[in-house]
Amino acid sequence: MKLVSWNVNGLRACVRKGFLDYFNEVDADIFCVQETKLQEGQITLDLPGYFQYWNYAERKGYSGTAVFTKKKPLSVKYGLGTSESQPEGRIITLEFEEFFLINVYTPNSQRDLARLAVRLEWEDALLEHVKEHDKIKPVILCGDLNVAHHEIDIRNYKTNYGNSGFTDEEREKMSRFLDGGFIDSLRYFHPDQEGIYTWWSYMKTVRERNIGWRIDYFIVSNRLENYLVDSEVHASILGSDHCPIALDINLSSN
Repeated sequence: MKLVSWNVNGLRACVRKGFLDYFNEVDADIFCVQETKLQEGQITLDLPGYFQYWNYAERKGYSGTAVFTKKKPLSVKYGLGTSESQPEGRIITLEFEEFFLINVYTPNSQRDLARLAVRLEWEDALLEHVKEHDKIKPVILCGDLNVAHHEIDIRNYKTNYGNSGFTDEEREKMSRFLDGGFIDSLRYFHPDQEGIYTWWSYMKTVRERNIGWRIDYFIVSNRLENYLVDSEVHASILGSDHCPIALDINLSSN
């Protein structure tokens, strides 16, 4: 089974830049997107063979998530905890026979850290949400988590200490998450490989010089370890300031 996740930074713009070419080429079983930046009725995607699930932000041109899946889920939930209300459209949870798929767009704490408190509250609620589902069946969580976990995950870590996405508080929340029974799939396969990034500033030549951050993840329950096949970053795919990431997992014997 192949899963793909991509922060498209505006799906309508990404479609104009070749989103559908990549979508058709990669032929994922489940394709998750974040930061769709649209409301219901503002786009119509012709994706034969896929069920589509959307979580729109109330604010126009902001946030939003979607999941396109070949297999119809047993259930779909929008929001965290017991609430179906989430004004920023940041999470979709799909239940399949063998696992839960949770697609996430984590709030950015902002350049001046004005939303750091909101961000940390989100982290606590997300961890609780994931653990509650993990009690029932394994979880595959993906999306833009807006944090570079370790120094290896950011090109210029020395000059970015304390900045949004690389604060001690955000990195500690990620460590706590993984210590709670979950695997960062990319680092499972490539624990020491440098230069693997998923986001680059739009500043001139930054992407060409690979001055980036790894802030997009596939995270899985520990008990799925033996079913992992590969975890990749498709850095050559353009259309957004993020690139797609992919997870291959074989659940046929699970």
